[in-house]
Amino acid sequence: MLSATVEAAFRQHFSATPLLVRAPGRVNLIGEHTDYNNGFVLPAAIDKEICFAVALNDQLEARLYSVDQDEHYVVNLKDVQPGKTQWANYLKGVVAGFQQRGVTVPGFDCAFGGNVPIGAGLSSSAAVECGLAFALNELLAAGFSRMELALIGQQAEHQFAGVRSGLMDQFASLFGKADHVVRLDCRSLDYEYFPFDTATCHIVLCNSGVKHSLASSEYNTRRQECEKGVQILQQYYPEIESLRDATLAQLEQHREELGDVVYRRCTYVVRENQRVETACQHLVQGDLAAFGQEMYASHAGLRDDYEVSCRELDVLVEIARETPGILGSRMMGGGFGGCTINLVPTELVDSFCERAAAEYQSRLGLHLETYKTSIVAGVEALPTTIESERKPDSRR
Repeated sequence: MLSATVEAAFRQHFSATPLLVRAPGRVNLIGEHTDYNNGFVLPAAIDKEICFAVALNDQLEARLYSVDQDEHYVVNLKDVQPGKTQWANYLKGVVAGFQQRGVTVPGFDCAFGGNVPIGAGLSSSAAVECGLAFALNELLAAGFSRMELALIGQQAEHQFAGVRSGLMDQFASLFGKADHVVRLDCRSLDYEYFPFDTATCHIVLCNSGVKHSLASSEYNTRRQECEKGVQILQQYYPEIESLRDATLAQLEQHREELGDVVYRRCTYVVRENQRVETACQHLVQGDLAAFGQEMYASHAGLRDDYEVSCRELDVLVEIARETPGILGSRMMGGGFGGCTINLVPTELVDSFCERAAAEYQSRLGLHLETYKTSIVAGVEALPTTIESERKPDSRR
């Protein structure tokens, strides 16, 4: 058990009795590249997670231990700055977030480790940030809400990891709910849960195993293209603050001025927001087959209009579409590599994983890793092995 492994590592390297915390990774079922356009996303927390053991140490420094890397790192809490050790930056960014909000962070010991596949687009970094933020909030009785903890995690990503991410990853890790997905309005931060029947259908991730060099530069380019579209539309419709406010009719009206590329980028985003809304209606009706069709349509838009897919991802979606019984599939994340997310009836999970791996090898000569996941609750405290040793003032 992962939490027991992390707790044992903590007790080996440190002396106190720790608070144990589990922080999950996430998937996003639909709503891609909509977050930075103030749109809607539909993520869920999954059973790939990072576990933490954290305790105060009466020192002036934070002593960090990465179980997976078998590395120690010490932070002077009077001078918290980004450094060359990337895994420590995520944790230091969280500490800085507390300090910037007026919380004095005393010395603490921390061991952490997990099973979130690195580089698969499951937001391992957000799980790291949210796990420590939750633990410090508990140990220090800081009183931050889960939304504030998500914002602290996002700030750590921006300032200490140099990634200008949206809020979805941290939000999903903290607000996950078992057997539910959660629709987040990325402008208002309002959210709503929708049931997802994990008994009849599983989420299977297929890791293409590739990450093309286009990813980061093209991501920035897409943001700029969307912003250009908004600037053009605002000349005619001042009420449009982002593509969230635009309609397909407005885009069509100014198609020539937008130009082919910007028009297609904007059309994708507007349609994808509509798909999130429609997909949620299908969940309410319990119609996962219809939900899956929205996923296939999402991938087609990402491939043809937003142009962030790649051959490997397209092949994986083709394999899913050609496999009888598979309800839906699409690329997930920034694009140009990473995973596809697939809706697979429970009884077909094993056979689908086998077929997808064989076909991927046959068509592209590439090895395929698959991850069978279930939807779980968000960040939470766990009982330690010796619960009675817990400090009386630490809160579950």
